[in-house]
Amino acid sequence: MNKRIGINILLFFLTLITTTLAGAMMNGELQFTFAWLLKGLPFSLTLLTVLGVHETAHFIASKHHHVEATLPYFIPVPPPIFLIGTFGAVIKIKSAIYNRKALFDIGFAGPAAGFAIAVPMLFIGLSLSKLQPVNSIMPGTVNLGDSLIMLIASNIVFGNIPSDYTVVIHPIAFAAWIGLLVTAINLLPVGQLDGGHISYAVFGEKHILIARIFFVIIVLLGVLWLGWILWGLLLLFVLKLKHPPPVDPYTELGKLRKNLSAVAVFIFILTFIPIPFSF
Repeated sequence: MNKRIGINILLFFLTLITTTLAGAMMNGELQFTFAWLLKGLPFSLTLLTVLGVHETAHFIASKHHHVEATLPYFIPVPPPIFLIGTFGAVIKIKSAIYNRKALFDIGFAGPAAGFAIAVPMLFIGLSLSKLQPVNSIMPGTVNLGDSLIMLIASNIVFGNIPSDYTVVIHPIAFAAWIGLLVTAINLLPVGQLDGGHISYAVFGEKHILIARIFFVIIVLLGVLWLGWILWGLLLLFVLKLKHPPPVDPYTELGKLRKNLSAVAVFIFILTFIPIPFSF
């Protein structure tokens, strides 16, 4: 077996273990039995599917444009350190991206594929969820923020939810919710995020103005949720605001890709959550 592929496989199985443990811990007190562990699989398999489809789409788009890229690297994290058992998944681009068409396709493929798989998972998970009186929820319970797609899906599944009731979501719906939040964050038009790829492909050097505007917005949103401050620092000092140009920065995208950029904006609007978590 290729040694590099072996690392991908090892990290996948380690992440399967950590996310399954995370899913099992969401079901109640620790038992560490096989039956208890199995309860974590719906969450784990859903989350890894959404993340895996997202990164595999990047990989396929890269290969289509003859850009060398690795298979997805999943990042396992023990659940006591991070609730969901993973920091996600990534691929590594190992050669230059030739033109703006390739840049757009690689950036767009991941969020589009992830969104396409996460939405059906969200509906399945919500159909397994239940309504519960608000006054029966324990104090200190984490409340998940609603994106537009979450509000639309909840309304379709449950109809008009009474004001004194809330949705207690099934682990499958929670995993889909995480996948959709990851999609929104990746679509921020900043640096080398997927949205940054798309923004440079569409606007060229003008992308930096858009990146700076969104950076300011993200920092200001830190008033609502402190996590955005951390994201702002990550964008500024690690991912950077400016996107490096492809080898040929002048090739026009064409009408189809420009239309698809509007689809990317629409997906971002549907999935973005101003306050992802509250208590």
